[in-house]
Amino acid sequence: MFNIEENLKNLPDRPGVYLHRDQYGEVIYVGKAASLKNRVRQYFRSPRNMDAKMRAMVSHISEFEYIITVTEMEALILENNLIKKHMPKYNVLLRDDKTYPYIKVTMGEEYPRLLKTRILANDGSRYYGPYADVKSVNQIIDLLSDIYRLKRCALVKFPENHRPCLNMHIQKCRGVCAGGADRAEYMKAISAVNAFLSGRDKEVVAFLKKKMDAAAENLDFENAAQYRDSIQAAASVMEKQRVVLLSAGDMDIVLAARGETNAHVVVFFVRDGRLSGRESHHLQATPDDSLAGIVAAFIGQYYINTTAPKEILTEEELPDQELIAEWLTSLRGGPVNIHTPMRGDKKALLDLARKDIAGIVSLLDERAKSQREKDLAVGDALRELISQGPFAAGNSTEAVGAAGPENAGDAPAYGRLLRVEAYDISNTGGVDSVGVMVVFEGSRPVKKDYRRFRIRTIEGADDYGSIQEALYRRLKRGRAGDPGFAKMPDLILLDGGRGHVNAALQLMSAMKESIPVAGMVKDDRHRTRGLVCGDKELDLKRVPALYHFIGIVQEEVHRFAIEYHRNVRGKTVVRSELDGIEGIGPKRRNALLRHFGSLEKIKNASDNELLSVSGMTKTAAKKVRTYFFAAEGSFSTDNIDNSK
Repeated sequence: MFNIEENLKNLPDRPGVYLHRDQYGEVIYVGKAASLKNRVRQYFRSPRNMDAKMRAMVSHISEFEYIITVTEMEALILENNLIKKHMPKYNVLLRDDKTYPYIKVTMGEEYPRLLKTRILANDGSRYYGPYADVKSVNQIIDLLSDIYRLKRCALVKFPENHRPCLNMHIQKCRGVCAGGADRAEYMKAISAVNAFLSGRDKEVVAFLKKKMDAAAENLDFENAAQYRDSIQAAASVMEKQRVVLLSAGDMDIVLAARGETNAHVVVFFVRDGRLSGRESHHLQATPDDSLAGIVAAFIGQYYINTTAPKEILTEEELPDQELIAEWLTSLRGGPVNIHTPMRGDKKALLDLARKDIAGIVSLLDERAKSQREKDLAVGDALRELISQGPFAAGNSTEAVGAAGPENAGDAPAYGRLLRVEAYDISNTGGVDSVGVMVVFEGSRPVKKDYRRFRIRTIEGADDYGSIQEALYRRLKRGRAGDPGFAKMPDLILLDGGRGHVNAALQLMSAMKESIPVAGMVKDDRHRTRGLVCGDKELDLKRVPALYHFIGIVQEEVHRFAIEYHRNVRGKTVVRSELDGIEGIGPKRRNALLRHFGSLEKIKNASDNELLSVSGMTKTAAKKVRTYFFAAEGSFSTDNIDNSK
């Protein structure tokens, strides 16, 4: 198991972000720290000085991890990104999508200007940031615009007889609007601004210090204080943001490391130029395997199940790198570049990632050991369960007779992770019935193997028949050699009681299959209680490893079923409401939904509002109004503005 006390000893005295996880591996809190060593330790001291919320959170912490950053500001920005990604239970969550600001240099304009923005766009501009100190951003934009006399107005072209604003008259603008600006000189000033924002700030800071000293000598302390504030703002803005690559787009950084007993690969995700998270994976490797070879093998397996970004950074060239990149390109349907940066921001971020891994190798070893222990505990408990009579393969007299008693009670062999498949049915009063299958190997979900089934042959709210259909289709495709169903389960779990199990056993008997089946039942508080088969029920609280595992499986299969059913039901509602209207095909239906956002708003839309939607005509609008408001009055062309 994860040893909290031992890992607290290995925390670095450096800034960074930490993530607390519960017993199920879910992130429950994300925080930042100037010193990870000091901050994380505070959670595991005496709870007497903690508030109720903090005590509740600490009681659920089973393990933690951390990501090292260069500065506290980087930690602040990365914390913001990780909170938005994980939405942890114990964080204060900002429900809107507000982000930190950037400084934008509008290079697409003939005479560029400086702006503060929170939106990145592919418009030819240069973006710097993000920055945590909004006040400093405003100060720096004003300061640079003043020093270099930059254009401030939004106009790109100026009409004849345009009157210049006050900025030109007080020498804070070059008078672009009056034709008094030399573009070559102006672009030299923009180059100096870009140099400053890129980190080459000595010239500007020296200028400000000279002005501050001169103002102080003249006893002009008010202006001296303003220059001092500008120097501080420059320092705040110039604090290196290695956590962000200004124009990198999407890319992954893939690095390998060796622990005492394990090989690890860590993937850092950079999305829209921001470091958005990290994943670690434990690999079986021999001491003779090179790190480059481990990374190459990992990439070959990992990106089969997830789309590769445009760019993958590695520490060194990989074996068959060009071939791997070509293969990833074919999978992605677009170019994928694998390379090792030798300089610049990408090299800096790669070096930071390597330092981060070097500091957490022991933590990765501990997590790998903890995961193995969980897998072994769950595996041992499942093997014992499968070997017991009522829960064994062919776990009814009828099924054993069909499948052969020699197979009953055979537990899966040791040395491999057991495969558990769980099934659930979801419908609304028997309408839009769906079934789902989730898969676990060891104690972990295998989401690439999840499957969905639209129930086709069963009418009404018949869970037993629906379970039989879903299982039949799954087993039939497995027998037929369908790659998506090739692996057969060691145990089948159903979200239901004895009736569900008996229905599944009847099907298995007919198909001459002997796979153990059990039903997952809940108590009055809707929490996992036990496993049932026939007239037997296993009280899971007596087997802690199984109690936690089955609870996770039951919640996951239920979540997956509800999610799929909502998706199907939503499409059905849209189809029955809009596609039933004469003259409203898929294009007009989608245009209406995009424009109004909901059926209720479409129902309440006025004549002219309906006609404002792309592709809508008077005839089509009349059909919509007649369909929804036949009882309230007919469509009236008199209310339509014919100019539209």
